[in-house]
Amino acid sequence: MMNILIAGVGGQGTLLASRVLGKYAMLSGKDCKLSEIHGMSQRGGSVVTHVRIGEKIYSPVVWEGGADIVVAFEALEAVRVKHYLKADGVLLVNDEKILPMPCITGATSYPEGIKERLENEHEKTYFVSAQELALSVGNAKATNIVMLGAMCKLLGFDKQVMREAVSACVPEKFAEVNLKAFELGFERV
Repeated sequence: MMNILIAGVGGQGTLLASRVLGKYAMLSGKDCKLSEIHGMSQRGGSVVTHVRIGEKIYSPVVWEGGADIVVAFEALEAVRVKHYLKADGVLLVNDEKILPMPCITGATSYPEGIKERLENEHEKTYFVSAQELALSVGNAKATNIVMLGAMCKLLGFDKQVMREAVSACVPEKFAEVNLKAFELGFERV
């Protein structure tokens, strides 16, 4: 059984990432359940997806303290959902900073020291410069696939099956760049 929580901001591809994981599960002969929670995603709000993979899954929702891995596509989102992580779970964070609306309007400021705080709280915390890696292959929107590459390596998922899942879920014209992004994420951790 594998419980995965993916958190990000609208437009970062959390839903595509969860579909890739669902396809990975199917290709691996496993059962998979997905659940999506959308905030004001089209306006840069939070998006959280729950992914559960195993022999037989009955509920799509990962419970608090039950995630084997939390994959955060934005640093502040990691802080917001870290309570879902198991004590010995893995926290994988894109070091990108996306300002939420209260910061944009000046009502508050973006918190400082997030990286240090998370690293001190969780032994298995990994930061990846996913957007930078995605840009290096020519597509900033492949940040989510960079993160899946890193996650694949950290969890010991079958790399070739994950590549097949990525290819099956992205438009054919973007498959090559996404597979390059996947490889960079896999190599980075």
